[in-house]
Amino acid sequence: MESLVSHVSVGTNDLARATAFYDRVLASLGARRLMEHEGMVAYGARYPEFWVHLPHDGQRASIGNGGHVGFTARSREQVHAFFAAAVAAGGSADGEPGPRPAYGEPYYGCFVRDLDGNKVEATFWDAPI
Repeated sequence: MESLVSHVSVGTNDLARATAFYDRVLASLGARRLMEHEGMVAYGARYPEFWVHLPHDGQRASIGNGGHVGFTARSREQVHAFFAAAVAAGGSADGEPGPRPAYGEPYYGCFVRDLDGNKVEATFWDAPI
């Protein structure tokens, strides 16, 4: 098994704006658009892992309190690139890149809010697995 998680998704109220954001931000981690269906776009490196979509029920998208999506970075430099790309694309900083020993000594990451307010993270685990 490559990953325990099949995929995650976040809602948006403006798909074109959200996908322009994620096109830039996820490219910093080596991911790209892999699939598009009406009202939704999937990103990944090899298979669809992260979806951005309009809510299926036709209601407005809203953010989850306490939830976020964490993306894997392959280096500290990728964490910084992710953060810089997100802020340059209009996202807001929600935790500058750096170590967070409370999460584990090898943890190095950052947090940002996307254009809809969803919290996303890039993390590099600086230890052999």
